[in-house]
Amino acid sequence: MKKKTFSITIDAPAEKVWEQLWGKESYRVWTAPFASGSDVKTDWKKGSKAVFVDGQNNGMVSVIAENIPNEYMSIKHLGNMINGVEDLDSPEVKKWAGSEENYTLKTVGDKTALTVELDLPDEFENHFDEPFPKALNELKKLAE
Repeated sequence: MKKKTFSITIDAPAEKVWEQLWGKESYRVWTAPFASGSDVKTDWKKGSKAVFVDGQNNGMVSVIAENIPNEYMSIKHLGNMINGVEDLDSPEVKKWAGSEENYTLKTVGDKTALTVELDLPDEFENHFDEPFPKALNELKKLAE
């Protein structure tokens, strides 16, 4: 696994950034650069299942590993969702299983520094280089 880090400074308090990150409607907006129709089914509580899907009901099955409001969210990926069917056992899934996606918010003056760390299989090392900065810029627009 490779570690990738993306960061952005947003001219808004951490509470506002947090609200935009995980809000039902705002989540769909800022994650659109990843996939058309991007959505999530979860309550964001620690230990809860989270299913991230696109408009064709394809995506990832995960668990919320940690949730410290306004500070830190850790998502652990368990498998894939393919045409609405969970896959937790295929060789493709084994490449991703256990990888984490971590969001850390830090207050810097009256702004919020957001850092996102991803664990990625080697062949996906550059997969998010274009969409993640676009997504974070969408988040910035929402929060500011």
